[in-house]
Amino acid sequence: MTFLNSILNNSKEHNDPFKHWELKEPLSKEAINEIIEADIPDHNELKLKYDGTRAIDGGAPEFREGIADGGKAIKFRCFITKENTLKFPALTKFINELQSKKIHSKISELINKDLSNSYVRVEVICDRKGFWLKPHCDIKEKLVSCLLFVNKFNESESLGTDFYNEKLKKVKTVPYKNNYGYFFSSGPNTWHGMEKKEIAKERRCLQVNYVSFKTDWQVKS
Repeated sequence: MTFLNSILNNSKEHNDPFKHWELKEPLSKEAINEIIEADIPDHNELKLKYDGTRAIDGGAPEFREGIADGGKAIKFRCFITKENTLKFPALTKFINELQSKKIHSKISELINKDLSNSYVRVEVICDRKGFWLKPHCDIKEKLVSCLLFVNKFNESESLGTDFYNEKLKKVKTVPYKNNYGYFFSSGPNTWHGMEKKEIAKERRCLQVNYVSFKTDWQVKS
């Protein structure tokens, strides 16, 4: 289990500005290849603009208004569901590992939060030129927030996630290194985002969450 091995043997706990863990080599080579090859449209070709959120995923308000399917806005993320498992066998295996009692119990122990009734949600994200993310705290339904980086194009390590203290002063940047990432448990002062930085080509990541709402992937008891 690559992810579990990373937690047990290649992770480091930090407490500033809030408790989180950085992970080395959490992904298999096969999973990395699937993240790289996932087909995600380029918003720049459609002349859509980021507003400091990932709301472009569902469309800015002017595109959503009165149009149930989002109008011009299309998906800029790729969720792994039971419908596309044949396309993503390695990421499906990764999800199955996250569902296992061995892994969710270990994470529960670390974050002091019960994950035994949770669900796994995994999505491939491809951020391109113009992307930035306002400092925010995740919704309480996200029990665990985890982002794993895939830096195929030797982008700057500064493109990692920025962490802030409760006064919204940036304290650190988790480096955007290949097959590297972090996780933490959502809370009222877990401020994070990404300031405006130069993305040369693309910033690929795998977003991983344990959530309280239903997905295709319920954890095993």
